[in-house]
Amino acid sequence: MFYEPRLGHGLPHDPFKAIIAPRPIGWISTLDAEGRANLAPYSFFNAVHSKPPMLAFTSETMKHSAANAIASGEFVFNLCTRALFDAMNISSGALGRGESEFEAAGLETAPSRVVKAPRVAAAPAALECRVVHSMRFNDLDGSPLEGWMIIGQVVGVHIDETYIRDGRFDTAAAQPLARCGYRDYAAVTEMFEALRPTDGGAFQSGQPDR
Repeated sequence: MFYEPRLGHGLPHDPFKAIIAPRPIGWISTLDAEGRANLAPYSFFNAVHSKPPMLAFTSETMKHSAANAIASGEFVFNLCTRALFDAMNISSGALGRGESEFEAAGLETAPSRVVKAPRVAAAPAALECRVVHSMRFNDLDGSPLEGWMIIGQVVGVHIDETYIRDGRFDTAAAQPLARCGYRDYAAVTEMFEALRPTDGGAFQSGQPDR
């Protein structure tokens, strides 16, 4: 099939988010102007640069996390794992301003080192970020949309050493969650390694690690 989004897809459910999948979950913690902690998951999230490391999340409507990050100039990305799914899901609820998602989800906070926003103590990794860019989206006609992107530069990295094995972060052991389409999620449970043609050796397709 083929369709133009402006004309509709004709399916019972929009396939867009199912095609762009899996998507890492940006579990973002911030502080508001009164110093109250906020925590929310964003599925439009990813790393966008490596030197220096930067990541971005986007918010459809100006939600608390986006507003707090723009106003304070900082936020923390907390790695969400399969074991933390229920807490993450609770934190996605529509709580009122100032209500604590940490408390609602039964999560303990841990202090950050460089930024003021707290992090999820149980997360295997957390990235402290300072905002370097924020922007509102426009469509093809130049009309402003109810969508914002916030880009942060990583200024501090926390890793639970349980997940450092042979000098590498063991992604499969952490089982990070990803958002797929509709109400579907995925967890990383196995990986395979492959060389690039530019790695100096013969290209190998690799096999899943069991």
